[in-house]
Amino acid sequence: MQASAEFAQLRRSHRSFAFPLTIAFITWYLLYVLLSNYAGGFMDTKVVGHINVALVFGLAQFATTFGIAVWYSRHANAKLDPHSDAIKARMESAQDTGETESTEASA
Repeated sequence: MQASAEFAQLRRSHRSFAFPLTIAFITWYLLYVLLSNYAGGFMDTKVVGHINVALVFGLAQFATTFGIAVWYSRHANAKLDPHSDAIKARMESAQDTGETESTEASA
């Protein structure tokens, strides 16, 4: 089953979404850490009252994490789940009819 074109498409669809987003989030997180360590004056800049840039960036980390989780969930529901359900159905029907995975992969 892993050699099938349908499985390869599922894997590509997941990777094309997850890898760039992971790199972007890690970059965003490291920017926050680096600014906190090396740009203390900037991060200490007051935005409103006692709220400074560092607090805004820190809270934005939580918002970003939540947003990515929602975005991935929608992506998975729309693009990944239909393909994985189809692959699962093919595997289960192959088991029910007594076919092996090697005959499925060669088909």
